[in-house]
Amino acid sequence: MPDTQQFRNNRFPISLYRLQGSFNFIFFLFLVGISAGCGNKVTTRDVPITTPDAFSLPTGSYELEADWWKAFGDPELNGMVDSALFHNLELKGSWYQVAQEASNVAIIASERVPQVFLELQGGASRPVPDFVGGENTQLSLRSSYEVDLWGRVKQSKLAAESRLKASYLDYQTLAISIAGEVALTWFSLQAFMEQLELIRQQTEYNEQVLALIRARFASGQVRGVDILRQEQLIQNTREQSMAIQIEVKTLQNRLAVLLGRAPGNLSLPSESQLPELGPLPDAGLPMELINRRPDIQSSFHQMEAADREVAVAISNTYPRLTFNFTGALRSNTLTNLVESQAASLTSSLLMPLFYGGRLKAEKRQAEAFREQQIQAYGQTVLLALQEVEDALNRENLQKERIGYLENQLNLAERAFQQLRVEYLNGSIAYLDVLVTLDQMQQLKRDLVNAKLDQLLFRVSLYRALAGGFPTPNETGGEFTMNENTIPTK
Repeated sequence: MPDTQQFRNNRFPISLYRLQGSFNFIFFLFLVGISAGCGNKVTTRDVPITTPDAFSLPTGSYELEADWWKAFGDPELNGMVDSALFHNLELKGSWYQVAQEASNVAIIASERVPQVFLELQGGASRPVPDFVGGENTQLSLRSSYEVDLWGRVKQSKLAAESRLKASYLDYQTLAISIAGEVALTWFSLQAFMEQLELIRQQTEYNEQVLALIRARFASGQVRGVDILRQEQLIQNTREQSMAIQIEVKTLQNRLAVLLGRAPGNLSLPSESQLPELGPLPDAGLPMELINRRPDIQSSFHQMEAADREVAVAISNTYPRLTFNFTGALRSNTLTNLVESQAASLTSSLLMPLFYGGRLKAEKRQAEAFREQQIQAYGQTVLLALQEVEDALNRENLQKERIGYLENQLNLAERAFQQLRVEYLNGSIAYLDVLVTLDQMQQLKRDLVNAKLDQLLFRVSLYRALAGGFPTPNETGGEFTMNENTIPTK
């Protein structure tokens, strides 16, 4: 710092003498930094998987819409999904995670411009070595700027932008998942309600049969054990009804939470039935799936960010060039602050020499994390392909399973009608009728479950093929998304 006399007699003397003798050397380093920084690019690596050309099973011909849940043609489901996308608390929390990443991009980007701050200092000393009265007041404007010689700040910003994109795509993935969970829960709830109605009808029929058996017992035509067996069947049916009611209450509470509401206060329509399943959508090509699914794209951007961080770790081993500018007003008293002014421009070249192996370890750590993200990306692609293949195979085989169940039910009904006639004629024991009746009623319940599974497999297929779609948080939130960044409002 220049002495007091220099501050008093000169107006903003730039202390370029501090750069003399080293300016040519620093300028040479600056040119070298520009040429070397331009070559500091991310690497290219092969993803450790081989993508198939097509899926193993043929699919449909129509293109799946972004709002895939509307393909079921269920207005109640459409309203619930819209409500969940607007009110679900987990989805809102994920959107604020995107906001954090957006702010992080802005924080890192601020390192690419000079840092400027204003400082007011005041003090007093006793005894008085320099100033009359021993007082010292200084108002200074300071600025600091690091020349991004090797692209460290640039790569850090690019890595943050990649993480921002990955965070947004994670949000999109969660939106797809929540829509799928609403569909799964709603269809399961409908199936259980249908089963409750079926059990109610079966219980009424079983009670009518019990009355018939009791009448025949009074006339001495059957044994008393037939009454006990029929009562046991009725109790078994009622017990299944209680088990299903437990599932219904649980599903209602689960659906309420998905919709962002308190459990126990969700009102649902009293009458509903499972929708008819439409044709299969066109699954497209596996490469199209990779480009469409947000979870795969998120993993790609995470891999890209990890590659950028390797470049940052390498840049940390190179010298850093920093310029500092200070403009100051200085006086013995606050009232005479404008009497003396001075300015200085300094530069520093920081070259890391010995950090105990920390910088090399950070570089190896960044490289290992990049390799981890490459493997994670490949695994994400494989799991996505597996989800599509599993959904296609399950639905294809489920159709055959439902056909077998329908054939079994048809045979059981015919057998029951024949055995019932023989029992009424007194030619067979009631046990044969009871066994067939129990099998027939169980097959009807199994058929409802099988149709539910077929719907759930279709939901799984839609989720596996789905891409991102606009959500209420994106259009009415505190910040918006565009191609380059998410600026805060």
